[in-house]
Amino acid sequence: MSRKFIPVDDAFKEWRKDPQFVAAYDALEEQFAFAPALIKARGDADMTQDQVAEAMGTTRSAVIRLEGGRSNPSTRTLQRFAAATHTRLRISFEPEKPPKAAGLAKKRTGEARKR
Repeated sequence: MSRKFIPVDDAFKEWRKDPQFVAAYDALEEQFAFAPALIKARGDADMTQDQVAEAMGTTRSAVIRLEGGRSNPSTRTLQRFAAATHTRLRISFEPEKPPKAAGLAKKRTGEARKR
């Protein structure tokens, strides 16, 4: 039996049209930051959740929890997921996003100049 896959990017573009989705997504961005990367890695590997689970030596429900962002996986678990999807795990630190409120940004800039 052949499954039809919807590209993650296409689904995400559609979801981003909904203002409620955008607000909820942005509020939970840090918690779910790795979930899209996991889903993309699995999609790029053309694997089902069952196939990834088997390659990791775990269950489909564990893969679902990982991809759903409902767990706080260890680096070891993420490495196993990467190996299962024939990818490489890379962790990076990025600067925080600037404050959304323009007034707050101006206030911070002014405080920095006073120092």
